[in-house]
Amino acid sequence: MRIRAARLDELPLLQDIERAAGRCFRDIGMPEIADDEPLPLAELADYRRAGLAWVATGQAGTPVAYLIADRVDGNLHVEQVSVHPDSAHRRIGRSLLDHLAAYATREGAPALTLTTFTEVPWNAPYYARCGFLPLDEAALAPGLREIREQEARHGLDRWPRVCMRRAL
Repeated sequence: MRIRAARLDELPLLQDIERAAGRCFRDIGMPEIADDEPLPLAELADYRRAGLAWVATGQAGTPVAYLIADRVDGNLHVEQVSVHPDSAHRRIGRSLLDHLAAYATREGAPALTLTTFTEVPWNAPYYARCGFLPLDEAALAPGLREIREQEARHGLDRWPRVCMRRAL
């Protein structure tokens, strides 16, 4: 597996990876998440242009997973990390997170942040194993607070969510 910047011609593949990865939400009673469409190509292109979109490639050099990030409150924020189910359980997601951590360290960011579902095994419990700690909602900085408000407007608060932080 190799991690590298996403290429423009690969952006449709990132959407396919996210759709495939999202299907497992249907099995745990979250069909709305499974059916949620990935970011549009134009938004993925913005992440790529900003230098904040990476892919993990398989043997053939094609993406099997991806991560996109934002700069939020002085940290690097994991906007999305998705691994195709055919490549799951191989530490690819963790490798992408570690890649982002190294990038953030070089930029001088003190931490990685993300928002996630608390009761989904491959969400908050997984991120905790990757070194992320939950943040108290009352103490959120403005950028994370805005992200949580956007998520609520999108209906994600139907299920328990949490902000998490991994110090670098």
